[in-house]
Amino acid sequence: MGLVTDIQRFSLKDGPGIRTTIFLKGCNASCKWCHNPETLTLSMELLIYPIRCARCGACVDFDPQKALGGLPPPREVLNLQSASRCFSGALSAAGKEMSAAQVLDEVLQDTDYYRDSGGGITISGGEALVQDEFCGEILSACKERGIATAVETNLAYEFERLERLLPFLDMVMADIKLMDPQKHREYVGIDNAQVLENAGKLGALGFPRILRTPVIPGINDRVEEISRIAAFAAKKPAGLLYYELLNFNPLGDPKYNALNVENPFKDTRPLDDEAMGALAAAAGKAGIAVKTS
Repeated sequence: MGLVTDIQRFSLKDGPGIRTTIFLKGCNASCKWCHNPETLTLSMELLIYPIRCARCGACVDFDPQKALGGLPPPREVLNLQSASRCFSGALSAAGKEMSAAQVLDEVLQDTDYYRDSGGGITISGGEALVQDEFCGEILSACKERGIATAVETNLAYEFERLERLLPFLDMVMADIKLMDPQKHREYVGIDNAQVLENAGKLGALGFPRILRTPVIPGINDRVEEISRIAAFAAKKPAGLLYYELLNFNPLGDPKYNALNVENPFKDTRPLDDEAMGALAAAAGKAGIAVKTS
């Protein structure tokens, strides 16, 4: 069994073709700009969206005393059972226990689309390899059925954890967020030595991979930073499909509010096309294929 936050069908941004992206809960990093904050902990959490509340009282068993004068009531009187009784979506649980077989049941619904578009499944997070055994169960089951597989990962763990999964993977999508170790610790919460070492090992194997950088305004959106990462990616080009620059995603802000957690980047907005184009041009000078999204 594993803990899943979402299964997103018909995804077009998590690898080639039409894909089903499986978001697993739990992460070993703490990126300050994370747009999936509900995936960070390896436990179920309650999300509250007051604007969706139908004020039916089901969340408190229709007991006005429990409501403490208003609906939805304060977080302290609610729990995950409250979410299970909410029909309006005002309360929801981040995380659902599922077996690999249950995940596969959903994945198999779109096999025709995978085949026709060159797509498949992508396991993401959080950090997918926090639940590496569960990840392996899903990947091996998909490979047995001829479904192409990929994983999105931060590479911040011992390489053996990923190496065990390579026979069941067609592609790895790995993040290189910052080259400076001090800045990496400050904004990602962990050192990047393991990340860079593992990226090098994947390169030495020539394993099919996409290296990516989430471009965060004020953090790594300078030509110098992106050029350094691109130069690193170009050192071992075998198997490198392309280097991708991911423009800042501001869509996680409602989730921070729903979790009652501060979002340090709540007022940050994506870069414009001109700025992204300049970064892509700088990265391309390293002699590798570059994409932006």
